[in-house]
Amino acid sequence: MTTTPDIGQRLPLLFLGNEADPASERGVSCPGELPPASDPRLVERATAAKAALGDRVFVLGHHYQRDEVIRFADVTGDSFKLAQQAAARPEAPYIVFCGVHFMAESADILTAAHQQVILPDLAAGCSMADMATFDQVEETWEALEDAGIAADVVPVTYMNSSADIKGFVGRHGGTVCTSSNARRALEWAFSRGSKVLFLPDQHLGRNTAVLEMGLSLGDCVVYNPHRPNGGLTRRELADAKMILWRGHCSVHGRFTKESVDDVRARVPGVNVLVHPECKHEVVTAADHIGSTEYIIKKLDAAPAGSSWAVGTELNLVRRLAAAHPDKNVMFLDKTVCYCSTMNRIDLPHLVRSLETLAAGEVVNRIQVDEETAHYARAALDQMLALP
Repeated sequence: MTTTPDIGQRLPLLFLGNEADPASERGVSCPGELPPASDPRLVERATAAKAALGDRVFVLGHHYQRDEVIRFADVTGDSFKLAQQAAARPEAPYIVFCGVHFMAESADILTAAHQQVILPDLAAGCSMADMATFDQVEETWEALEDAGIAADVVPVTYMNSSADIKGFVGRHGGTVCTSSNARRALEWAFSRGSKVLFLPDQHLGRNTAVLEMGLSLGDCVVYNPHRPNGGLTRRELADAKMILWRGHCSVHGRFTKESVDDVRARVPGVNVLVHPECKHEVVTAADHIGSTEYIIKKLDAAPAGSSWAVGTELNLVRRLAAAHPDKNVMFLDKTVCYCSTMNRIDLPHLVRSLETLAAGEVVNRIQVDEETAHYARAALDQMLALP
């Protein structure tokens, strides 16, 4: 019986803090390898607190969470699936969301009034979601009105956005999308207008429009909220079909075409599988592109002995490698950083959330104001109604 080498042996990963790659994006470095497994007493305390709460608590774990947290999740999945799962458990008054802030907001929007959503660490945000603020998007809409094109624009926001942005989109007759239904969302939007303002991830918008809908790169412009009129002329705005917000995922944005070329040179017959949040030159060089759920299903169905270089968050890639020892699963890039905000949810924070709930205290509750929730829910409902 042959054994498959450890993921660290398959690809010589450079954990930032130990070795550094000068090409790494600034501001997303991490201190190196994650610390060893947590104190066993924390595992015991989490187990005891969760048992004491019983059906009163429902723990959600995003795919990018640490293994030590995932082990306590009742359900794992992507952000929208988890929010739906929370809404489907009205008997649980407490929803502990092990993810990031916008995910907990979505869960609060979709759950019943008697349910309370808890985020173990309020500092667990999302750099992509933070790249589009409500004031910025309001100013952008005013710029589109001044350019005389707002009436032709349908806003579409990625699930990875704040409740404020979802609310803005809902007020302006738009919809939300996920990485798996982005094409359907854009088709719906183009049936109602000649232009789309796509928030906040430029890469998902561009990749969907060009690779799945037949638009050209020339049909797309990038709106930079830090420059007057987005750094675009009126003619550029008038000619564009896709107005892409200048935002990106700091994890998926670090993969490069060189990463793909390098792994192909080192691993004969490797399949390159990437998330559509990656840059356009990366997805066009890959063999397979799809959402987190698509990536998981693709590897589940892959034949034994096949090799896969996966361009998504490292916690998930490692978990997939462990789940498929008969396949050679590796991280696409040599330079590694976990999603730093996802990794703020660790076992000590989860233990605190569970123990305080067991003691009758709610800490770090996420609440979306009623007006914002109303319009955000309208945008989410429109997504659910997509054909």
